[in-house]
Amino acid sequence: MIAVLLIVIPLVSGLAAFFFKNEKAVRSWALFCAVVTLVVSVLGLTMLNEATHLEFNGPWLANLGSSFSVKLDGMGQVLCLLTAVSFPIVFIATWNSNYKNANRFFGLMLLSQAGLMGVFLAMDALLFYFFWELALIPVYFLCSQWGGEKRIQVTFKFFIYTFIGSLLMLVGIIYLYQQTPGHSFSIDAFYHLNLKPSVQSWVFWLFFAAFAIKMPVFPFHTWQPDTYEQSPTAVTMILSGVMVKMGLLGVLRWLLPVLPVASYEYGDTVSTLVVIGILYASLIAIRQNDLKRLIAYSSIAHMGLMCLAIFTETKIGLQGVMIQLFNHGINIIGLWIGVELIERQFGTRKISELGGIAQKAPALAILFVIIALANIALPLTNAFVGEFLMFNGIFSSTITKYNILLTVVAGISIILAAVYTLNMIRKVFYGNTNSLTERTHDIRLNEKIILAVIVAVIFILGIYPKPFFELTNNIVDTIMEKSDMVPFLKRH
Repeated sequence: MIAVLLIVIPLVSGLAAFFFKNEKAVRSWALFCAVVTLVVSVLGLTMLNEATHLEFNGPWLANLGSSFSVKLDGMGQVLCLLTAVSFPIVFIATWNSNYKNANRFFGLMLLSQAGLMGVFLAMDALLFYFFWELALIPVYFLCSQWGGEKRIQVTFKFFIYTFIGSLLMLVGIIYLYQQTPGHSFSIDAFYHLNLKPSVQSWVFWLFFAAFAIKMPVFPFHTWQPDTYEQSPTAVTMILSGVMVKMGLLGVLRWLLPVLPVASYEYGDTVSTLVVIGILYASLIAIRQNDLKRLIAYSSIAHMGLMCLAIFTETKIGLQGVMIQLFNHGINIIGLWIGVELIERQFGTRKISELGGIAQKAPALAILFVIIALANIALPLTNAFVGEFLMFNGIFSSTITKYNILLTVVAGISIILAAVYTLNMIRKVFYGNTNSLTERTHDIRLNEKIILAVIVAVIFILGIYPKPFFELTNNIVDTIMEKSDMVPFLKRH
């Protein structure tokens, strides 16, 4: 029942938010409901061994062979916890932001949370597609109504990319459904398909296109920097911290286990695209003068590294991906909060117009710098654990003969990340103040608390990540078993 509540609470509360008339009331309502969802998610973590509370299978579209099947496995636990944690943080961090038609804004935000929860919990392919669209549709309206000056053309570009990807995935889902005995959308039915390699090859690209656009992977990434820049910061936080994880979950749950031969066959192709994207995004980030665009390109590089670790198909690499799913979300949201606080105070995101902020706002400087250093995987921070495991997995992979080359080339991104991050910190926070920053004031108490909580999570998971490994060990074993290519290679 926990799994159902994680979807129902934000869904119902989101619909109810549309009927509020007072902005303060709807803001408080959204925060309250987000906290309730967080409590339910944490409660789910304590019931990991009680399957009756963590999964639900009820009638939905029985005539089509589809059921309302949801389950909190280890990966679902991690991503639902990330989603449940992110929304209260976003609402509190942007508490002082004003929105026209606030009831619609917060209603759409909560509906997108319901869609995200459904994507992470769905164990039925048609249900997965339904929630995939439910998570995206509110974002279209959020970006187009509350975005920047170029929001219409940017939102249209975002819509075209995601619509085409979703349509291709739907074609793939329908085809696989027709191949199942008894015509079922159940994930178990998909897992027991024994498709010919030639069939897997073209179905693979139908699914991967949708997931690659969402992550995003080069060359499907061009919608992302513009969308992040033009979206309201609260929406950008959810897009980059949580929604991009839909693509990674799709690969882990619906691609590797269902189409293992094609995943092996095209693993090197995907890895090549990913590595190109990592280097490209890192180099572009170095040249950015806009804080939002810098973080956007940084996110492309980090998501690319996770995708690379997945396709090298090693247990240690997948364990790194599992913990990094959570860590990247927390870190990137922390960075967006810092950018929001800077833009709100100075009216600009341009690095060249800032400087010396640490002299006047030491709390903001200390907290933001710690989060920024965690984002480049400094030892003792949460991202270091995930990146160390992922690089270990890439280097030790036997599924590709280019493992050493991939490790070296991807490793260059660590150096490039340090370059653009440290350069940004130096120019924004240190040096002398200018006419714009000389009257800087430090951040408010609620903003300090939120950033301090993120910093605490960074150090806790960086020093003691064991609970996450225990949480995701079983699902990693399942993915490795379903995508194991050793029996196939022996037969051929």
